[in-house]
Amino acid sequence: MPAHHPPRPARRAAATRGRRVTGACAVALPTALLALQLGLGPAAQAHEGAGAGPRAASSVTAPDKATISEGQVEEVPPGGVITYPSVTSCLTVTVRLREGGLVGAHASLFQVPGELRSDQILAALKGRVGDRAVASVEVRGAVGAWHPSYFAKAIESYGEGERVPVPTGPDPDGIARAVSEGLGTAPGLVSVEDVPDGDQVVS
Repeated sequence: MPAHHPPRPARRAAATRGRRVTGACAVALPTALLALQLGLGPAAQAHEGAGAGPRAASSVTAPDKATISEGQVEEVPPGGVITYPSVTSCLTVTVRLREGGLVGAHASLFQVPGELRSDQILAALKGRVGDRAVASVEVRGAVGAWHPSYFAKAIESYGEGERVPVPTGPDPDGIARAVSEGLGTAPGLVSVEDVPDGDQVVS
């Protein structure tokens, strides 16, 4: 009888590639503010469903890797890695916990439908951190596109005819103060860095 050979195991597919997310970060500030001044900003919000409120992403057990898109908050345990995709006009805020682990937020200049606005993101991040001790807070991204007040009042909050503050240049100190106040942390724990466009990976 011919010898029986065990069937060859099927080759596993190559590792999946991380997807890139394109959204409000890709909108240039001057263009979007022009649309807002023309009355398109508030009108564009009117068609969104009333029940689709903003949310902070959460899970019972944090995975060791997380991809945090615009308007979202997530965390990873000690040794974990956070990826913030397509950071162009956005800011990312990463809290390093003393016990280890990271809690991150992807702050968007303009709200992505169903996600958090810029004036909601720090409160959501603070709530996710809870009473855990904070070692440091790292703010990275398009520093020159952000006025510190956007963390207190989102661009979408301004009505027709109201003047939206526009940054005249990078204000890392002002952003650090706004983040510190929003999170209730000591100002000295917050660092701010302007980084090139693209994905950010924090570990």
